[in-house]
Amino acid sequence: MAKYLLVYGGGSMPETEAAQAQAMAAWEAWFGSLGSAVVDQVNPTSHARTVRPDGSVTGDGHPSATGYSILSAADLDTAVGFAKGCPVLAGGGSIEVCEVLEIM
Repeated sequence: MAKYLLVYGGGSMPETEAAQAQAMAAWEAWFGSLGSAVVDQVNPTSHARTVRPDGSVTGDGHPSATGYSILSAADLDTAVGFAKGCPVLAGGGSIEVCEVLEIM
């Protein structure tokens, strides 16, 4: 099985405690449905900067990636199928699914 990086972008944060609890329950249910395919659950990102080839650093501290997860799947299409059930989509976010090539 290959590993796949799911990079979350955008989406909204629930504003009320009830909505936050509902969102957490949705994440827990989704990860539960994936079972052993989950390698590393959701990890939100925080402050960010971009380092350019010339050594310059840009960015206002807000990352374009809002979090990531790592899943195990038979192939890219299966990983994309897993991603389609992710709660981040319900909040208006997007997911980039990338195969992780283990070369080291």
